[in-house]
Amino acid sequence: MPFEGAIPDIYERYLVPLLFRPYARDLARRLAERHPRDVIETAAGTGACTRELAAVLAPGTSITATDLSRPMLDRAQTLPLARPVRWAEADAMALPFPDGSCDAVVCQFGAMFFPDRPRAFSEARRVLRPGGVLLFNVWDAITANEFIAVTEATVAGLFPTDPPDFLSRVPYGYHDPTAIARDLADGGFTSSPLIETVVERGRAESARDVATALCQGTPLRNEIEARNGHTLDEVTRAVTAAIADRLGPGPVEAALSALVVTVTR
Repeated sequence: MPFEGAIPDIYERYLVPLLFRPYARDLARRLAERHPRDVIETAAGTGACTRELAAVLAPGTSITATDLSRPMLDRAQTLPLARPVRWAEADAMALPFPDGSCDAVVCQFGAMFFPDRPRAFSEARRVLRPGGVLLFNVWDAITANEFIAVTEATVAGLFPTDPPDFLSRVPYGYHDPTAIARDLADGGFTSSPLIETVVERGRAESARDVATALCQGTPLRNEIEARNGHTLDEVTRAVTAAIADRLGPGPVEAALSALVVTVTR
């Protein structure tokens, strides 16, 4: 399981403020405008979006936050929330909930990790009531996300014969609107999805914080540690230097770009 060991703590400390918090607020705002009664969140991770949902949804709205990774959920449950949330270890491709049990399924930056996306979308559709909404976001191309592009290029330069490509292959590898729409249709959605590009700014106190977030707080860490030639700390230092060379030592900021997808049942 890639999201275990030291990753949940580093993920929450560095990645959430750098990348996830702005988009969590965006998804929560969009969902609040729909006034749902019951919400299921998939791939909740350490709860970045969960906390925003708890803060802005109506007090009577029930929120169930799920993730396949128990270590990530355990970390999420140590953090304060505006009101109680139900937590459940669950696979987005096999949700343990009855048909028609919610008005909204929300997923922040999780769809890229689903081995079978049409199946996951079919499960979301199954648990939605008629007229309910699936709301999720995915990252845009790596070239539109400077922190990520610099990191992957730097890491590739350190391992030229076997470059780690987790970032471009998984979290930044699912950004074709045609493919997303096709997967939703294959999952049973008959309405056309609304797919919007949302640009935000990512900020960190230092270049080192960015390098730590991406090299040590994601499964890129596992790919680095599986290779010979450079230690994880050496790679983190190299990425720190590359980001500092491009953006300064800190504080640093760069553009983020993601796609937000809305589709109704």
